[in-house]
Amino acid sequence: MSSTDPAEHGYSAERARLLADPDTTGPQRRAALARLTDDWLAALHRAAGGPARTALVAVGGYGRAELSPRSDLDVLLLHEGPLAADLAERIWYPVWDSGVALDHAVRTPGEAREVAAEDLKAQLGLLDARHLAGDPQLTADLRSAVLADWRAAAPQRLPELRELGLSRAERHGELAFLLEPDLKEARGGLRDLVALDAVAATWLADAPRDGLDAAARTLADVRDALHLTTGRATERFSLQDQDQVAERLGVLDADTLLRQVYRAARTVAYASDVTWRSVDRVLAARRPAPRRAARFGFPFNGARRAPIGPAAPERRPLAEGVVEQDGEAVLAQAARPATDPVLPLRAAAAAAQAGLAVGYATVRRLAAEAGPLPVPWPDEAREQLVTLLGAGEACLPVWEALEAEGLISRMLPDWERVRCRPQRNAVHRWTVDRHLIETAVRAAAMTRRTARPDLLLVAALLHDLGKGWPGDHSEAGEVIVRDVAVRMGFDKHDTDTLALLVRHHLTLVDTATRRDPDDPATADLIAKTVGTQTHLELLHALTEADATATGPAAWSSWRASLVATLVERTAARLAGDARPPAADAEVTADQERLAVEAARTGAPALALTAHAETPSDGGEPMGVELTLAIPDRPGLLGTVAGVLAVHRLTVRKAGLRELDPIGAGPVLLLSWTVAAEYGDLPEAARLRADLRRALDGSLDVARKLAERDAAAPRRRGISTPPPVVAVAPHDASRSATVLEVRAHDAPGLLHRIGLALDGAGVRVRTAHVSTLGAEAVDAFYLTSADGRPLEPEHAERVAGAVRKALEAR
Repeated sequence: MSSTDPAEHGYSAERARLLADPDTTGPQRRAALARLTDDWLAALHRAAGGPARTALVAVGGYGRAELSPRSDLDVLLLHEGPLAADLAERIWYPVWDSGVALDHAVRTPGEAREVAAEDLKAQLGLLDARHLAGDPQLTADLRSAVLADWRAAAPQRLPELRELGLSRAERHGELAFLLEPDLKEARGGLRDLVALDAVAATWLADAPRDGLDAAARTLADVRDALHLTTGRATERFSLQDQDQVAERLGVLDADTLLRQVYRAARTVAYASDVTWRSVDRVLAARRPAPRRAARFGFPFNGARRAPIGPAAPERRPLAEGVVEQDGEAVLAQAARPATDPVLPLRAAAAAAQAGLAVGYATVRRLAAEAGPLPVPWPDEAREQLVTLLGAGEACLPVWEALEAEGLISRMLPDWERVRCRPQRNAVHRWTVDRHLIETAVRAAAMTRRTARPDLLLVAALLHDLGKGWPGDHSEAGEVIVRDVAVRMGFDKHDTDTLALLVRHHLTLVDTATRRDPDDPATADLIAKTVGTQTHLELLHALTEADATATGPAAWSSWRASLVATLVERTAARLAGDARPPAADAEVTADQERLAVEAARTGAPALALTAHAETPSDGGEPMGVELTLAIPDRPGLLGTVAGVLAVHRLTVRKAGLRELDPIGAGPVLLLSWTVAAEYGDLPEAARLRADLRRALDGSLDVARKLAERDAAAPRRRGISTPPPVVAVAPHDASRSATVLEVRAHDAPGLLHRIGLALDGAGVRVRTAHVSTLGAEAVDAFYLTSADGRPLEPEHAERVAGAVRKALEAR
């Protein structure tokens, strides 16, 4: 059957005129195209005749009146009772003859609901049902019934809808990072917008709406222009079409347009993440709690007692001003973002280290109320940034949340130049900004390879900032990172190191693949470039992190082998240039006084003094200097560290040395910088009393810590690289054996190390303990009972004991 109805030709001509009109674009054109199509189909329905109880219904994208130039028409012919055999054909044939793609169905209301109950995609289409022609009551009744079915089945259907989205994302990737994205199917695309509307229709949750309408318009406008440019119903935004699409939309160039698309996709993806977490909480709250006996839950006659009210959500401390609630990190009730500029980073770091997301309302509040970080940054701000980056994969959703609310660009203004910046190179998998954070994620797995994990993580985050500027990005990046590092509060030596890493982050790969590795001049060149063994270790780790974060084509076993060989030969050139451990600072008058007091009394002498750095608002100090003098005895390091852990004190920096101030026997002097995990610092008198009790045996520190760990709720946490415990080369010290420990910091870490060393029967003559972000980098100078360095076999057994103690956590 064919149609020569003039209405068909009139529709085609009017549709062509509308699509060619340069003054009708965007939502205006989509709505006009939908109205034009509505009128045409309504006329076809009237001309077809048929029973009164029929209705023509637009569903899916057409139901939302979102018609792109090459969109399919999704139409349902709804009826009650028998239909003439050719009634539907009298409507469909003119549409087919016009060349417009048609997806059609003929069903009764009952059949439509049955199909929807079996087919999620069909049900989603019916949620957007819109009346076109015929009996409007028939359409209204179907729409009401479908919405009621959807809400009733939400606990079963929403997980199915989420799984559908995850499957699409796995097949099509993330729109915000693809050079040739699928505007509809990729994560953050138009399909996700439909899913968000479907969630909202359940009345269980709704998406954050800020920016969502603008994002939807951007994606739809680009799809329209793509259809008009290619003349095809394609959703793939191919490289070959991007320049023409940008020109059609009046955008400067294809890169500018891609950045707009990426920003829109990130808005949609972030809204999806927030919405699905909300759905999870609502569905979890609706699941029936397991029945159990309760002392006061029910009267003795067995009748159920009416609940008094909803239970208060459980809140568990994570850090100062940050708690866990309903599986998210949120602000504590006493938190005051306006007077605590480090709070955004502290909340982010605590969330990432616990493997949690930051609550949407929390991020919004931080963005609205938190003030700018002072310049230079406080020490705590740098530590929290490093702690956030050191969380590895768990950092990503937290970073995205901060970025969505503008907090990243506020802390790092240079970030805005690389945000959503595409990289037109098939080797690169990510936009520039996402590549930077992905490099930091991979660097987090390599922190055991260097004594300065903090510099490795920060260099990974900043190494490509120069791509937002003209010229060689490594040279531009060196200039930028010097400025950023000074603003972050790094000293000159660390700033120079970061600048060197950024300037030469491609040097190892370029040299290893382009120069003769057997030529001694090749290793000499790298040795001259890096200068020290520490710089070489950092550059090697950064090189690998950068390459593996770029994409599979950027790193291979062959390249890894070439770089490793070059690093090994360069290390041999630098063998005599390793910097010795920092010398102990001079003993101050106060420290000498404490040592004399401990030697005379035989009891611990302790002093707590405020750290030199205090918050800008004049509040409580962020840390204290703890100086402790104790007559030497076995088990001292583990006992003291355990007492600090009991009081929830985190050791940021520590030094230990042996003195004999009055010739009455050795006294250990411990000079530590400590901070409270959260809450107030303990009183010095209470800390001193617990130290005495631990030393005389009346306080079992190990049992106390074990009880606290057993009572604490099990958090998901994060995976971290395994600890590294190694005996340094024999020439590291002439008078002691140096044991180096690199591990992820955790409550009681130093206590476990101390217990292992005590159990191995060695003396800790000197210790240098540093916590850089969430990474512990420690060195212990050990001797046997007679004061001599350990024999090699003994040293390896001690290292094994410490390693076992840390891995047993």
